[in-house]
Order: sequence, then C-alpha cells, then structure tokens
Amino acid sequence: MCGRLTLKTPPSQWAQLLLPVLDSEPLWAAWQPRYNIAPSQQVVVIANQTDPEADPVPSNIDSQPQFAHHRWGLVPSWASDLSIGSRMINARRETLQEKKSFIGPLRKRRCLIVADGYYEWQQRQGAAKQPYWISPQHGGMLQLAGLWEVNQRATGTPVATCTIITTAANASLNAVHDRMPVVLPISEAARWLSPQCSAEEAYQLLEPAAAAAELQLHRVGTFVNNARHEGPQCLADCTGPLFP
Repeated sequence: MCGRLTLKTPPSQWAQLLLPVLDSEPLWAAWQPRYNIAPSQQVVVIANQTDPEADPVPSNIDSQPQFAHHRWGLVPSWASDLSIGSRMINARRETLQEKKSFIGPLRKRRCLIVADGYYEWQQRQGAAKQPYWISPQHGGMLQLAGLWEVNQRATGTPVATCTIITTAANASLNAVHDRMPVVLPISEAARWLSPQCSAEEAYQLLEPAAAAAELQLHRVGTFVNNARHEGPQCLADCTGPLFP
C-alpha cells in the first residue's frame, strides 16, 4: 500500500517539471513543506476540470489540467460519511474495473497525486515496524496515478477526495512491501489526464512503470511512525540509499 507521502520541495522548483502548461502560482501562498502527509489530509493533485457528468466526453474538450488540493481517501458520491475514505486511500490496479467506487472515476475522473517521496513499513519480529522513505533515485518528483471524486452528501458541501492506485512492487521494493504506487512517467501523465483517453486505454497505462526501477529506499527513524508527527525530524535519521 501507500499510506504516507512527503512533499517538501517548493512548487517553484517542481511545478514546471511535471506538466509545463501548469501554473503553480496559486500554490505558493499557502504552501508549506510536508514530511508526513497522512490519509484524510490534503494532498496536491493535478486533474482535468471536466464536467463529471459528461458521458461520453465531447471530442472538442481539451480541458486544461489544474492544481488542486483534495482530501486523501476517496469518498464515493453516494456515501453519507467521509470516514469511508479511510478504507479507500489506495485502489488496487488489479480490481479497478470491478469496484463500483472506482469504475466511474477511472472513466472520467483521473488525476495525478504530486509527491517527492512516500513511506513504507517493513515488519520486524518483536520490534516496531521499520519505516523506509522511497524517493526518485536522481531526485525530482513523483507523479502518482490516482482517481478523484466529489461528495456532497456527507457534509452538505462538496468535498473533493482522491485515491492512489497501487500495483505489485518491483524487485527492489518487494523486500519491504509487496505493493507500490503506480508512478507515471511524464510521457504518459498527460495521456492519463486527457478526456479523450478511454478507461481501457488509461488502464493499460497502469502497467508497473519502468520509472519504478529508478526508486530508491532510505531507512529512516521511527519518529515518522506516528501520523501526528511532522517536520524535518521525520527524515532526520535518513540513511541510504539502501536496497535490502
């Protein structure tokens, strides 16, 4: 699974590296570095702002991708309680086309979750789980494939939520966990967001990405195990890169 993220790199350094057409200016005023983003908190996403009820999407729509903040943990439009999102922070690639909550978003509401790393935990007999920070081998950013939804029923006001799509871990990461987020290379990210990309075409983009081979493991201290902890101390004991 993928249950915690980091986004400590300022937007001025990464926004134009993702999709050059995007304007990061709206993010700058409220942006703060995050070292331990947890489910139910706000994550930065890139999504096309198309009419979610348009089916099929008209061929003349070329919606401009936009940065937004979404609550992490997808809440279906029919749900009456936001807490259901805690069970939908991740969506398994293998069952995307079977789950009622994900079929519509896969067809019409795809997004990218922006991060510069994520955490995973390794079980240790008789000891606390060992956390690892996983980041691009040569620095830079991760574009994680995701789905988004808007729920108004739970609170009476629209709440935008999202989930991160996961797949089987590659060989270098499998020693820590058997799942990993789908990392989309820039060459496929724009297609993933395109309204003209069908659900089946989008699904084919979710094959374990070659870019995943360029991720590296760093062992970190257990300070990050507590979701309430925040700040540089989450990575203060970072060692690596390691490939167990």
